Amino acid sequence: MISFAKNILYMKVAVVGATGLVGSRMIDLLAERSFPVTSFIPVASPGSIGKSISFQGQSYPIVTPEYAVSMKPDLALFSAGGEVSLKWAPIFANEGIRVIDNSSAWRMDPSIKLVIPEINAHVIGSDDYIIANPNCSTIQMLVALHPLHQRYQVKQLIVSTYQSVTGTGVAAVRQLMSERKGEVPEQPAYPYPIDMNIIPQIDVFTENGYTKEEMKMVNETKKIWQQSDIMVTATTVRIPVMGGHSESLYVAFHEEIDIQEVRDLLQQSPGIRLKDQPESLQYPMPIDAEGNDWVWVGRIRKDLNNTRALNMWVVSDNLRKGAATNAVQIAEYLVKQQFI
Repeated sequence: MISFAKNILYMKVAVVGATGLVGSRMIDLLAERSFPVTSFIPVASPGSIGKSISFQGQSYPIVTPEYAVSMKPDLALFSAGGEVSLKWAPIFANEGIRVIDNSSAWRMDPSIKLVIPEINAHVIGSDDYIIANPNCSTIQMLVALHPLHQRYQVKQLIVSTYQSVTGTGVAAVRQLMSERKGEVPEQPAYPYPIDMNIIPQIDVFTENGYTKEEMKMVNETKKIWQQSDIMVTATTVRIPVMGGHSESLYVAFHEEIDIQEVRDLLQQSPGIRLKDQPESLQYPMPIDAEGNDWVWVGRIRKDLNNTRALNMWVVSDNLRKGAATNAVQIAEYLVKQQFI
């Protein structure tokens, strides 16, 4: 966590999508990480106008994006969906407001930086007014793999995800809780029951048979690491949990690996918490990740068929490091570099 200079006297911050799951976490984290907010602007849809949100002991009225622009914030954290981001992020940016966007709207735009601070914050320049937050599953995967990639160079990734209903939003949480009580949800988020079930589809299918969520992991990995030749295959699955996302990874490298060195590298790397003692049944689970910012790694073992490959298990709170925390960390970097 960054300690901010005492000469930062004024910072006006807007959160667009303030009433959503991720937006709420962003607000919590701004306070939790002592981000230098002296004026707070919660932004939401017209249906929320007239309501207010509490931040650091004060109540702030929810406003529209148009009104928020007129208030000239220094920074806007967006988590209101791609349609809102496509429309409003450029309007904010054109007014000199730094935008950090959590939707998929700008991630693959070649002119927009896609950032995980532990990996590539250095790519952000003073002229970047829209910065994209990667997909939650991509974030935790690459935080876990980056120190190994630097040492051994990743050649191929095969990932299967086990993703929390919180990644879909409030409607999905309500559906799970209703089904768990034996009730029929009024407006289900999924086409099938999620309680006592697993749905092997996240987002819509594309022409190649993969879903958009799967292709996000493929394309974002290559962009963040700036390596188009890495082979990535993903299968993304929704499961009935709420603590965080889990991932099973097969990783093949260009060089021979040493498992003890792998563990040492992970143990020493920022943002990672190693929990890998299978002999005493110690391995990461969503209940470990919920409510904290660690990327948890365990079940590390050499592949049985390839001496340059390993298998591992990665878990993280998708609403925090997978979304809100990553965005606030980007904001902290902007302050540190005096870009805002």
